[in-house]
Amino acid sequence: MLISPAYAQAPGGGGGDILVSLLPIILIFVVFYFLLIRPQQKKVKQHRAMIEALRRGDRVVTSGGIVGTITKVISDGEVEVEIAQGTRVRVVRHTISEVLDKPDPASRAGGESSDAGK
Repeated sequence: MLISPAYAQAPGGGGGDILVSLLPIILIFVVFYFLLIRPQQKKVKQHRAMIEALRRGDRVVTSGGIVGTITKVISDGEVEVEIAQGTRVRVVRHTISEVLDKPDPASRAGGESSDAGK
């Protein structure tokens, strides 16, 4: 007879094998958290703060690449942007990707300076 019978081996000793086999998977999740998830959450938080701080007169860029100036804040979700002389469009706030320029506050625009008394 050329074929010998195969017998099942006894299980290895100890529960340390489970920990060793799960360690690479745990390390992958930790690396994903610090390299992908956490920076993305930070970026979303910064974008949300920028969107909430939009005011009339801010020069902005939309996600479509249109550059304009905010002329009116319509609601929590929309603003009116002037993209050319006399051309105004309503834009959803979350489509604004960048604020290029913020105007000076009204108190300083009148010619007052913070160090005028010095």
